[in-house]
Amino acid sequence: MTLSKPNNIIDFFGYNNIMKQIISTIIAISLLLIMGFYSLKAYNSAKSYETISQIIVDRHNVKKLGTDKLKKIGDILSLGLYDGYKKTISEERELLTTQKFYKNRAIGYTIYSIGASALLLLLYFVMDIRLFTISITLSALMSLFGGLLMPIMMMSIHKEVEYLGDVVLSMESKGVWGSIVKLFDIHDYVVGGALLLFSIVIPLSKNISILFVATFVKNKKLHPIIHFFKLLGKWSMADVFVVATFLVYLSGSRGDMSRAEIEVGFYFFLAYVILSMVASLSADKMLRSVD
Repeated sequence: MTLSKPNNIIDFFGYNNIMKQIISTIIAISLLLIMGFYSLKAYNSAKSYETISQIIVDRHNVKKLGTDKLKKIGDILSLGLYDGYKKTISEERELLTTQKFYKNRAIGYTIYSIGASALLLLLYFVMDIRLFTISITLSALMSLFGGLLMPIMMMSIHKEVEYLGDVVLSMESKGVWGSIVKLFDIHDYVVGGALLLFSIVIPLSKNISILFVATFVKNKKLHPIIHFFKLLGKWSMADVFVVATFLVYLSGSRGDMSRAEIEVGFYFFLAYVILSMVASLSADKMLRSVD
C-alpha cells in the first residue's frame, strides 16, 4: 500500500492534466468556430451596409436632388394632391433605417468575433503551450482574412450646392485587398506590390510557419524557420498600416468637403496585429521549452 500510493497520486494528477487539456482544446475549437461564424456574419453585414450606402449616395447626386426639389414644388402647388415628394422622403428614411440596421449588425458581429478571440487568449493559463500556439495562430489568421476582405474605410466627397443642399460627388469603400487590386489595375505596381508583400505575403508566411513548426515542434531542424519569420514579421508593417489608416481617418474627418468612416475591417486588422504578436511570443516560449 505504501509503495502504490505515490503511483496513484501521479496517475491522478496525470489524469487531471489530460482532462484539462482535452477540455481546453474543446473550448478552443468552439471559440474558433464561433469566431469564424461571426466573422462571416460581420462580412455579409458589412457588404450589405456598403451596398445600401452606395444606393443612398446615388440618390444625392445633382440630378436626383434637382428632381426631388421639383417634386417638392409640385407637392406644394398641388396643395397635397401630388405626393411624389412625400414618397421620396419615405423611401429615404427607409434606406437610412436599413443602413443603420446593417451597420449595427456588422459592429455587433465584429464585437462577438473579437470577443471570442479575447476569450481564447485566456486559455494561455490552462492550455498546453503548443496547442495554445496553434489555436491563437489560427485565430490570428481568421482576423487577418477579415481585415483583408472586409472594407476598412468608407470615404465620400461632399459639396454644398445652393438650393440643392448636400451633394455627394463620389463615395468609395476602401479595403486592403480591393486597394491592392485597384493599384495593379492602374499599373501602380510599386505601391501595390509593397502593400501585397507587407500586408498579405509576409503575415501569411509568418503565421503559416508558426503553425508548421508548432505541429512538428519536436523536429529541431525546423526551428530556424520560426525564428526567421519572427524577425521578418517585425517589418510586416501590419501595425503601421493600422496606425496610418487611423491617421487618414482623422485627417479626412476634419474637412467639410470629405468624410471618412472607419469600417469593421479596421478592427479585424487591429485584432490580427495583437493576436499575431501573441502567437509569436507563444511560439518563442514553446521553442525555448523544447530546447
